[in-house]
Amino acid sequence: MTTSELRAAASALTSLHQRFAPFFGRKEAQAQSLVYLNGLLLSRERKSAEPMALVFGKPNDDGISQNQVLNLQRFLSQSPWDSQDVQHEIQAVFAEELVPSTANWSIGTVGVLDSSGFPKKGRESVGVQRQYCGRLGKKDNCQVGVFLVGVTPAGSALLDHQLYLPKVWAQDKERRAKVHVPKKIRFQTEPTIAVAMLKRTQAMGVVHFDWVTADDTYGRNGKFLDALEAAEQRYLVDVPATTTVWTQDPASEMPPYEGRGRRPRHPRRDSVRAVKAIAENLPADAWHAYQLREGACGPLVFEFAAVRVWAMRHRHAGPPIWLLMRRSLGAKPEIKYSVSNAAAEVPLEVLALVSGCRFRVEEFLEDGKSHLGMAQYEARGWASWHHHMSLVAMAHLLVTLTRIQLKKKRLS
Repeated sequence: MTTSELRAAASALTSLHQRFAPFFGRKEAQAQSLVYLNGLLLSRERKSAEPMALVFGKPNDDGISQNQVLNLQRFLSQSPWDSQDVQHEIQAVFAEELVPSTANWSIGTVGVLDSSGFPKKGRESVGVQRQYCGRLGKKDNCQVGVFLVGVTPAGSALLDHQLYLPKVWAQDKERRAKVHVPKKIRFQTEPTIAVAMLKRTQAMGVVHFDWVTADDTYGRNGKFLDALEAAEQRYLVDVPATTTVWTQDPASEMPPYEGRGRRPRHPRRDSVRAVKAIAENLPADAWHAYQLREGACGPLVFEFAAVRVWAMRHRHAGPPIWLLMRRSLGAKPEIKYSVSNAAAEVPLEVLALVSGCRFRVEEFLEDGKSHLGMAQYEARGWASWHHHMSLVAMAHLLVTLTRIQLKKKRLS
């Protein structure tokens, strides 16, 4: 995301904003949303309410008053507009403008799930506690959000998001009341939130995911995988190297009944292996190189191998799945492991291409935090956090659409 793209997007903002303006309610709130979006795109200072109001607010005879700053803060924290309405419209624009680019892409539309931390001081902001923060690479005081990013060849968009509410917060009525957590919100793990977001998105009937992918926070969660399979959602998700699977059909591992006592209920585990051990014993010709994309220093190429195995789910035999292994090139190669419920006839190259979509959520988060003020919010309450993230999603979508238009102009 470049400065020229941000400026070009800001110049096109009014047109896109007209489509979204009704979701913000009264004209005053619509005007505040335009100020906030301009600030996210163009502010050179910290992208919080006061500097955005001072630079992009509409001055009166005495310039920008403190009341205008307060109005922008209230727009974020107290205005009754629903962030989900904005997200639904983003999904519609995504389907209209970006999904058509998948027509000649073998993997279709991909939904990428990820969690991200936002360091925060104090303990008053909703959901803040000492927990793992990926941005810091350690446990610290932070908020954690779960994000669903839609990926196509033309670009990506934030389709849904939800704040993770730790159990201590979910059970504290006084703290919930102070930051206006809705009564319907209960403690949910990050994978459970992710499933709910997928269901919300699919229920709208606008975006269909040909694949869903996520890191091993989600891949190690059996209930998450169960839910995707129950919804007949095709997935490819990372798992730890210690994950165990059956290399033979567990049904063939059932001990024979000898005619006395109870019949055997569980298969032997003679063919249970850790995925790391499977990778170490693959022959050299099992690995195939595929270019995933152009990197900063040239083509980004990995070696891939895939074998059919049977899942170990809740300590019992699970369904047949693919085990995909991705190996980096170089003197000290690193191997990543993924599992997929894709059909047995799906080619290795397709699995490899899906695995390459994971970086797009990291790209979105980097652009959001570096250029669009995603982590610079002043949002202590539940609604204000979600309001801010939906406005960031709008700003990011506008940049994506502007980038497409700029490319078309250059080509013509």
